[in-house]
Order: sequence, then structure tokens, then C-alpha cells
Amino acid sequence: MSKNNISFILHKPQLSENIGACARAIKNFSFKKLILINPKPIFPNDKIFATSVGAKNIINQSKVYENNEKAFKDIDIVIATSARFRNKNIKHINLDDLKKIDFKKKVGFLFGSEASGLSNEEVSYANYTLQIPTNPEFKSLNLSHSLIIIAQVVSSIIKMRTKPFQKSKKVKPASKKEIQSMINLCLSNLEDINFFKPKEKKPVMLQNLRNIFYKMELSDKETRILSSVFASLGKKR
Repeated sequence: MSKNNISFILHKPQLSENIGACARAIKNFSFKKLILINPKPIFPNDKIFATSVGAKNIINQSKVYENNEKAFKDIDIVIATSARFRNKNIKHINLDDLKKIDFKKKVGFLFGSEASGLSNEEVSYANYTLQIPTNPEFKSLNLSHSLIIIAQVVSSIIKMRTKPFQKSKKVKPASKKEIQSMINLCLSNLEDINFFKPKEKKPVMLQNLRNIFYKMELSDKETRILSSVFASLGKKR
């Protein structure tokens, strides 16, 4: 089990100060990986480095992506943080439930922008949603504060855990990239048969389909089988 498996993902962060503070929080608990998706400020910049204090190496080693699929392609489990309950068929967990997560896999914690948080579109890429318990009448947390709470909890879990998860060595979990490729093949075939009707409901239908596949925890073999099924269905037309 290694902290190198843990990534902290900031989706469209708006303030340089928050990006720097998040890098500092990551280093506080000996994590190393910061990922940004479409940051609003120029990245990196002097203000980010200044607020990161001694965590400049986290900034220098961070990765920036232009879309969700590229950011998640090497991550096995995505946990989206949210201050509100989502009326979606996705598993909601709390901080204590993080003890059940297999941190031998590559895990990414996804944080939304300061102004709007995460949309249902971003959440549809997640395996779980996580809510930090706060005052019900004042749930809003600063981005870096949310990150440091989760970093501390995960760091403690990794330190305390002594027994590894038992699983068959013959079963290899599918990577996010493999699942995304399978989903894209499925969606392409559905587009060809004009499945997404009415058109205005297409975004929600896409979110629900991604939710279904991501929460299944497919193996690489299962993903290949489904990809073959979707490809064959496409050839039949």
C-alpha cells in the first residue's frame, strides 16, 4: 500500500491561493499527486507558488488536463466530494467508509470549483460520492480545507491498516481508460441507432449510463467481453 496511489483532483479551480493551499495540504500528509482539470488561473503562477509555501515540488510535478476522461484514464476509483446529496444511483459514502476502500488501487479524490462545486456531469464519472459532515445549516467548506480533512483521514487509514485486501491474483480490475473505451464504444453504437431521444434528455442519459458502468467495478476481462459485445452489435446493423 502506497501513498503514491492517491491523487487529489481539482476540477476547474478558480483561485491561485486555493491551488497553492491544496498543494501544501497534500504535502502535509506526505502525498505527492495533484491533478488539475481546466484551472482558471494561469498554471503555475507566482501566487500559487507563494501560497504553497514549501510544497513547490507538488506544483512542479502536478498534471493538468483539459477534460475529465484524460484526467481519470489512469485512476481505478474516483471519489467525488460533494456538500449535497445527489439524486443519482451512485453509492454515497462518509469519511468512515474510506476504511473499506482498497488503497492498493489508484484512487482519485475529485473536488469541484469554489463557486459551483461538482455538476452531475462530473459526478457521473465517479464510483462514489463523499460528503464531509458539517453544520447542516452551513455546509460550505473552503476547497483546501476539504482536501486537508480527507488527506488526514486517508493518511491515518493507510498508517493503521495492517491486513491487505484479499483478492484473487487472477482477477485484474479494469483501468479507467479501459472502461472509458468500452463506454465510448457503447455510446457510439447507441448514437448510430438514434437511441438518445428526446435530444434534451441526452446529457442525463449519458450520466446515468456512466454511473452504471463505473459502479460495477469490472475486471479487465469483463470489460473486454463487453467491448466485444458492443462491437459485434455494431457490425450487425
